[in-house]
Amino acid sequence: MYCLILLTLVKLCAQRATIVAGKYNGDAAMTMQPVQRETIALLEQLAPQEGYTRSQLDAVRFMRSNRALARTPVLYEPCIVIVCQGCKRGYLADKIYTYNASHYLVLSVPLPFSTETDATPQKPLLAVAVRLEMTVIAELVLALDGERGAGAAPPEGILSTPLDAPLADTTLRLLRALSHPQEAQILGPAIVKELYYRVLIGEQGGAIRAALASFGKFSRISRVLQRIHADYAGRLDVATLAAEAGMSAPAFHAHFKAVTRNSPVQYIKAVRLHQARLLMIRDNLSAATAALRVGYESPSQFNREFRRLFGRTPGAETREMKQSFALLPPTQFEAITANH
Repeated sequence: MYCLILLTLVKLCAQRATIVAGKYNGDAAMTMQPVQRETIALLEQLAPQEGYTRSQLDAVRFMRSNRALARTPVLYEPCIVIVCQGCKRGYLADKIYTYNASHYLVLSVPLPFSTETDATPQKPLLAVAVRLEMTVIAELVLALDGERGAGAAPPEGILSTPLDAPLADTTLRLLRALSHPQEAQILGPAIVKELYYRVLIGEQGGAIRAALASFGKFSRISRVLQRIHADYAGRLDVATLAAEAGMSAPAFHAHFKAVTRNSPVQYIKAVRLHQARLLMIRDNLSAATAALRVGYESPSQFNREFRRLFGRTPGAETREMKQSFALLPPTQFEAITANH
């Protein structure tokens, strides 16, 4: 009898817990729905055209795609990408990074990888990309972790992490501010800083802070990556880059691949090819001229490696991209990024 009574009580408690949990989850969903609806509505206005749209702040841009895009090589700068509608998947080596309405992407170093997009004309991909301002990031990391860094969390160059309610709210307030020029200039920078803070204290904030800290082997590789992007057309010797990082050649190769999932030679090649593609599309350069501009001495080698990366000849890729996207006229590396 006592066992039967106890079993009945347990069942009643479990049912009550399920009802309470369901009510809580339902309330949370109802709370998030208006935020997401307003965020999407604002992005529809701020990003009326496919591709990237500039915002009132240099560090913030809007992304839109009205159709699905097959897996394509891209080059992302260090940034935070918050997708409010639609879905993107990033592929790097053997890993897949999904970023959608419930997960955002963080890149602490510039990375060439490949992405695919899920979108339709009725539900276009809508996202906001926020470039990492390293001076502001350094202040926040120091305030959060002091001079010893983020503890045992291993640094990661790219992460897909859950979007929590505080970050969703910060994103919405940023979009509201960016809808008005005066508010964008007065309130925008502070909201961007708050957005950085929310990311740095998020679920995988320790790994992100460790990656963005100004010390350790990860930071030395990060500085080498900056050097490559600043001088991609020069004679980049791997032995010299290893020496600049203060590492032996084997250690440099190992740490470089751990951060970028590419060897130094593969990474340099990918950066040059992406830059050449941009020059051909933006500046109407021929393949031969673009190849020379980015450091290739052999046009035939350039054509071969370009086709291997992008799956098309330079001419075919240029025609396709010009038909598909309106590219921004970047003036420096920070503005050179993926176009889809």
